[in-house]
Amino acid sequence: MKPIASEVENNVEQPVVMNPEAETAPVEEVIDYSNKGLKELVDLFQELLDKGDVQQLYKYAEGIKAAFYKTLKKEKIAAGFQPVETAVAQQAEEAAESAAEAVAEAASEAEAVKEGEEVSVNPFAEIERGFKDLYGQYKTVRGKYVQELNQKKEENYEVKSKIIDELKVLVDNPGDLGTAYPAFRELQNRWRAAGAVPPTKAKDLYETYSHYVEAFYDYVKINRELRDLDFKKNLEAKEKLCERAEALAESDNAVAAFREIQKLHEEWKEYGPVDKAHRESIWERFKAATSVVNKKHQAYFESQKGNQQQNLEAKTALCEKVEEIASREVKDSNTWNALSKEIENIQKEWRTIGFASKKDNQKIYERFRAACDKFFASKREFYNGFKDQMQENMEKKIALCEQAEAVAGSTEWKKTSDLLINLQKQWKEIGPVSRKKSEQIWKRFRAACDAFFENRDKHFSDQDSQFDDNLAAKNALIDEINAYELTDTEADKEALAGFQARWNEIGFVPLKVKANVQSAYNKAISDKFGSVADSSDRVSRYRKRYGEQHAKPYAKTPTEKDRLIQKFLKMEQDIATWENNMGFFAKSKNAESLLAELSSKIEVAKQELAELEQKIKSLDEKENGQENG
Repeated sequence: MKPIASEVENNVEQPVVMNPEAETAPVEEVIDYSNKGLKELVDLFQELLDKGDVQQLYKYAEGIKAAFYKTLKKEKIAAGFQPVETAVAQQAEEAAESAAEAVAEAASEAEAVKEGEEVSVNPFAEIERGFKDLYGQYKTVRGKYVQELNQKKEENYEVKSKIIDELKVLVDNPGDLGTAYPAFRELQNRWRAAGAVPPTKAKDLYETYSHYVEAFYDYVKINRELRDLDFKKNLEAKEKLCERAEALAESDNAVAAFREIQKLHEEWKEYGPVDKAHRESIWERFKAATSVVNKKHQAYFESQKGNQQQNLEAKTALCEKVEEIASREVKDSNTWNALSKEIENIQKEWRTIGFASKKDNQKIYERFRAACDKFFASKREFYNGFKDQMQENMEKKIALCEQAEAVAGSTEWKKTSDLLINLQKQWKEIGPVSRKKSEQIWKRFRAACDAFFENRDKHFSDQDSQFDDNLAAKNALIDEINAYELTDTEADKEALAGFQARWNEIGFVPLKVKANVQSAYNKAISDKFGSVADSSDRVSRYRKRYGEQHAKPYAKTPTEKDRLIQKFLKMEQDIATWENNMGFFAKSKNAESLLAELSSKIEVAKQELAELEQKIKSLDEKENGQENG
């Protein structure tokens, strides 16, 4: 058997020198974030953080950060919060700003807000602060990951050092070949599974390992059968790598395929040599698949360049649109708002268009930015006249605060509730005030309203026990009405009047059962005294509205007009009840929505009431016509 030291020069775990064509440096996929807005970028960063994939975070974080600040700068300039000259002058400084400074700044701003300092009027400050917080979280996660990775590499170093010690013992005392060779293969497998070590220690470690591997082959004199078996296993492994590479060559995703082919090259290095008969052919097969992937990858980026001229033409057209809009003379707020929306849509469209060529991209952007700046500068000049209006609005809101504060201690619950609800409606109708004072004046007004409603709630909460007693009394009265036996008309009228008087004398019941108990009472009265009630109370009320000729008791078989009158009076009573109830809603997080819902219900009922009245009048006119005829 010939010495095989030369045959193991390319064996496992040695620093294998690949064919230069296969050693192409990985090219990271370039993602264009220019078409995304600030919120989209923040949401994207948050999504990456939530996934918890640190490697993916590291891959995209800096690109997202650069796109965020670039977009933030553009939108600040477009919104007029940063003059163009200032933006250009600060560009270099902002580009050099580090992540640590961003996190420190975010912490400082958060602390300032906690201490009661005024919140910036800059609408971009909050979203920028939020992004900085996310970036700070990323740096913390990344730092922890790197620390853990370095620790793992140190652990791998210790593992591989122990493997070398075992390999040295095996080389010094190989013993029986049938036992030594499996032990040697086990050490190689453990070595591959151990993972990366610190770069500063890698060279010496791998050289030592390679030395003992070569020594094992030199000293053990492995027989041809075992060597051929080793070659066969390596060949099978490399054939599988070729199959995977050939599948990547068929992929339509050139960027992903190129990234995966780099990983296959790393795996290739992990396997030892094959027999000489297959050594060149297997490499040529692997290299051929790699070449296809590389060419597709190169063609993909070349195709991107072909779109740059189209992108330039599209962006030029958008510049012309904005320049035309910026040149218009606008004299009313509605037109400004409409044009602002149009400019915003154009800016969104701009972000969907890719880059132009390197020499044209900055120029076309500066042209677009200048046109947007001109438009928003004109808009700011127009709206400067609104300052006086905001001051007037402020004075109106102060007056409402004073009115609310004057009645905050009132115990006239219904009257004051109505007053405060009316003041709240007036508040909503008043226009905006300056952003610096908006929150402050609102808190003052809200505090006065809350003070009254809290006192009112406390007052009525003390009446809960009385409300329960009233509920029991009303339920007893309903039972008494249901048990009453009708006699004659006059006695029944007196009984009805007595029941109604006693019902009205009983106080409030718990609000949650008020509607149910009222409905039960109405049903009992209607079932027991329907004809009596129709001929007395409701008809007397209707007489005031429509005259004596309609005050007669209903016949046994009510006419269409009788049914309309009965429905009219019932709805009129319901509206009165609803309007009364509006004063008894507790001031809670649901009060405003309940009041709004009840108000809407009353408006619908009033409209239906008017329609019923018109129908009754029509029947009146028809009856009068028949009598006159």
